[in-house]
Amino acid sequence: MKNLRIGVDVGGTNTDAVVVGPGGAVIAEAKSASTLDPIDGIKAAVDAVMGQVESPESLGKAMLGTTHPANAIIRRRDLDKVGVLRLAAPSSLGVRPSAAWPEDLRRIVIGPSMIAGGGFEYDGSPIAPLDEDAVRRFGAECAGSVTAVAVSCAFSPAAANHELRAAELLAEECGPEMSVSLSHTVGSLGLLERENATILNASLLTVAKRVVDGFRSTMAEAGLDVDSYLTQNDGTLMTVEEADRYPVLTVGSGPTNSMRGACALAGLADALVIDVGGTSTDVGILVDGFPRVSTAAVEVGGVRTNFRMPDLISMGLGGGTVVHADGHDANGNIKVGPDSVGYDVITDSICMGGVTLTLSDVSLAAGRLRGFGDLSLIEGVDRDTVSAAIDWVDDRIAMLCERMKASSTPLPLMAVGGGAHLVPEQIAGVSEVLWPPHHSVANAFGAAIAEAAGSVDKVYSYDASSREACLVSAQEEAKDAAVRAGAEEASVRITSVAEIPMTYVPGGGCRVMVKAVGPLAE
Repeated sequence: MKNLRIGVDVGGTNTDAVVVGPGGAVIAEAKSASTLDPIDGIKAAVDAVMGQVESPESLGKAMLGTTHPANAIIRRRDLDKVGVLRLAAPSSLGVRPSAAWPEDLRRIVIGPSMIAGGGFEYDGSPIAPLDEDAVRRFGAECAGSVTAVAVSCAFSPAAANHELRAAELLAEECGPEMSVSLSHTVGSLGLLERENATILNASLLTVAKRVVDGFRSTMAEAGLDVDSYLTQNDGTLMTVEEADRYPVLTVGSGPTNSMRGACALAGLADALVIDVGGTSTDVGILVDGFPRVSTAAVEVGGVRTNFRMPDLISMGLGGGTVVHADGHDANGNIKVGPDSVGYDVITDSICMGGVTLTLSDVSLAAGRLRGFGDLSLIEGVDRDTVSAAIDWVDDRIAMLCERMKASSTPLPLMAVGGGAHLVPEQIAGVSEVLWPPHHSVANAFGAAIAEAAGSVDKVYSYDASSREACLVSAQEEAKDAAVRAGAEEASVRITSVAEIPMTYVPGGGCRVMVKAVGPLAE
């Protein structure tokens, strides 16, 4: 019986892997240093963890959380050139596509762009007919000059007809090999932010194909016949086929995996979570077992988008963070970071025989870190430096936790990640600090236990139909989407319902957002 799962999460310093059995029992776990080519790190972690499994043939599902798409945007590398078509004229001619993008990213990604006639009002009524001749001309301009096209349309989540027709016309002009991203499948309401997310998605399609193909080949080389998935920004799953088409939906999956993993490992549904890696630290908050979603538009690589992302605060603090013993900031305090040795912490830190003083060395000297490095190698490190660096860490962690809390009520804090040893046992405003079992691989565990989900983000007219009927319709549509994503129909549950009255439009318009989640069908 194929009742085991493998979860893999790629971080900046380590690639973690766990094998999980029925009921969420951890069968095996492994950490491998991340590599310049992340696929190599994935293969090493998978080989290490599968070497601990007695019956590999029982493995039925594999889940990957990856930083590939996010890193491609942040580093401005391996991105595709994209043609940008907006269907909204004459209503949106004042702001061109990519107007607020960082100039360096715009030069790399943005190809031909056009604003053509088309689009809809919030209730699905047309602004203007689709200008098919303009779409054809744009397709001819894109043929041979770009590898993908991003199509956005005013209120396409309410009516996708124009985007779908534009995709047909572009295929006729450019050929079926041209990749086309449609905004109604990527983002929610808000034309410019949804357009930005769609452009980023189109620019990541080659990166996504390399990730998906690499993950599949890793599983095949390990002799594993499994169903493969990638984790999304909200902690739920998408099939590898979907990840091929919608890679931008995975850019925030790493911290989310850690938070979901911490929730399951500790058995807490409402708590702060701090994920400390080798390079950075993320702090978030769990509400009913899921990360609190940011209410603000999220910037990815300097580009404003509107897909759902966890509400996080991040800073450069990790096990590989460099401690500048001879440097001080403007206030005379010891200078720590933000530079990090990253995955070279296993060779460059003093306790491992290197010459760079890192927070791992400091943690070992302070008695927080155990089982890593040689304590005798750091005997020469100045004790005042150790004390000052530890105080710096404690102050920063307390500040991050206080900023994340929504009230003054103390909450428990769950510490996870390979650098969780840096977290002190007592923090002001925190009721208790917990290190859940298997906390160092909570990110991979979170990927392994992730569920399938479906969501709806639409504008309904409460004047045309009753509020109750609209909410029921939205919930049923979200449940259907979760089942299509692979969830077991009988176990799908509604996890969130939000209503935002649109008082500035006629007809009793209300934006309704519903999310449904369920375990994968066996």
